[in-house]
Amino acid sequence: MPGHSIRKRDRLPGFDYGSPGAYFVTVCTHQRACLFGGIVDGVMRLNATGSLAQTSWLDIPRHFPDVEMDVLVVMPNHLHGILTLHGRGTACRAPTEAFGQPIARSVPTEAFGRPLAGSIPTIIRSFKAASARQINLQRGTPGATLWQRGYYEHIIRTPSGLDRLRRHIESNPVRWELDRENAMNT
Repeated sequence: MPGHSIRKRDRLPGFDYGSPGAYFVTVCTHQRACLFGGIVDGVMRLNATGSLAQTSWLDIPRHFPDVEMDVLVVMPNHLHGILTLHGRGTACRAPTEAFGQPIARSVPTEAFGRPLAGSIPTIIRSFKAASARQINLQRGTPGATLWQRGYYEHIIRTPSGLDRLRRHIESNPVRWELDRENAMNT
């Protein structure tokens, strides 16, 4: 339709995003606004808003007990984190296979209006809503858009991939000047 953009679907079709595994997640602020603090000498210095975003992220296991938090970095306009869902399998496995068997084609998938409890989309939606409420209350901007629509996620398939992404997250502040999420680089 003229005037409407087609939204890209980032999710792996048929994959159960509530299944056990490790997931790398990036969530960006609306219009890449630098709301969470700044980088000083390669170190992220959180302001009050950034601290609220970090606390909201770290509170995820209180609301979703099958989630284990791994590394996290809150950057001026986004955050990167690794979440591990526990249950039927191991933290690092191929998404097409569990216990050496193919994942059934009838894997439950989330649809509009039908969220799957404990799935990555449900967890991220809950995080974004809760953190936006708290941050908007603190900033005196009720109802303001805090997060950009959607988020980026990557299914971590191997222990070496997990280690590589942990290093990426931990070194993110040092690489801020080159980061594609840095609005100064666009």
